[in-house]
Amino acid sequence: MLDAGLEVRAFFTTRAGGVSQPPYDSLNVADHVGDDPVDVARNREIVARHAGAPVTFLTAEHGIAVARISRPGELAQAADALVTQVPGVALGAIAADCVPVLLHDGATGAVAAVHAGREGLFLGVVDNVVASLLDVRARRAIDGEMSASIGPAVCGRCYEVPDSMRARVSARHPSAFTSTRGGTPALDLPRAIEARLSQLGFGQIVRSKVCTVESPALFSHRRDGVTGRFAGVIVCE
Repeated sequence: MLDAGLEVRAFFTTRAGGVSQPPYDSLNVADHVGDDPVDVARNREIVARHAGAPVTFLTAEHGIAVARISRPGELAQAADALVTQVPGVALGAIAADCVPVLLHDGATGAVAAVHAGREGLFLGVVDNVVASLLDVRARRAIDGEMSASIGPAVCGRCYEVPDSMRARVSARHPSAFTSTRGGTPALDLPRAIEARLSQLGFGQIVRSKVCTVESPALFSHRRDGVTGRFAGVIVCE
């Protein structure tokens, strides 16, 4: 497990420590990739023990939908972001190259887990989940700042895209514009998310520099094709 560096319990899982067999070895938490459902359930139990609470994992749609979770272990509707202000609720964002982002609002104690892929970032998933956190703030006094942890994801050196796609995304998020080692068009999604969160007033932003494609310790769909998924997990305290 990789500590997320936030003031609440928050971490990113790795491949290690689970029960799944190759090519999902071993701590795969996704139930939609072809892995044995019994193994996935056992892996999720392992993650829940580390979190100290049952984890509600999101089902990503590469959009901007935000779902509110109100009780521990509640099943979530399909959404790319989960938000809760209920103590004891743990949220999980599943990824394997897209960017898992964990958010904490020091003013309310509310937390969020976000799956930020290329299309979700372009459409505004980061803005939408921050708006949901601010909606929680609207009903109480403001005292405290928001913080974020951006987890492991494919880096700009490895995320080659068509030139037209780079132009489209970077028109909205200029810091996403980059090139691969070979000089071909690419996108740097983690950098773009960090820049957007800074624009939105986040006082603390922790950003992992680990690339999922480059690190064998993490799942990467882009590298391996058939594989598992890791997760970013955050607990409302």
